[in-house]
Amino acid sequence: MPQLVTSLLLAGLLVAPALAAKAQKAPAETEAVKQTVTAFFDGMRRGDSTLIRRTLAPGAVFHGIGGRPGQPPALQTENINGFLKAVATPHPQILDERITFEQILIDANLASVWAPYEFYIGSKFSHCGYDSFQLVKLADGWKIAHVIDTRRKEKCK
Repeated sequence: MPQLVTSLLLAGLLVAPALAAKAQKAPAETEAVKQTVTAFFDGMRRGDSTLIRRTLAPGAVFHGIGGRPGQPPALQTENINGFLKAVATPHPQILDERITFEQILIDANLASVWAPYEFYIGSKFSHCGYDSFQLVKLADGWKIAHVIDTRRKEKCK
């Protein structure tokens, strides 16, 4: 039994530095991922398609899961250039998607963000749901490769 305890202690001493190094890196990477997603929504609020475009990876894809009441959900692919044009078109009211970073997972150059949101046009509530972002770390930092979201008007937080 003492040999088992000694082996476990030795294993713990060998693993601890690796875990400490990972723990030190994780907060910085998590913040960088958050900054990319935050910049995306700042660009949307400002109507700044250039700011949004800087957050996107080449070939990024946008999907939405929606549908009409009483019908099955449908997967909708959103045209990114159409989205950027719509955002950059002057609006009398701010398009404001308010998210909460519920979970961020990172492995090497891949990050996943799970975030509930509420969408407002000006101060008027429009809809809510969850955003799921997939980001990749490229030479110039974290970029959004895929966004998929749910959209509803009821059962919001």
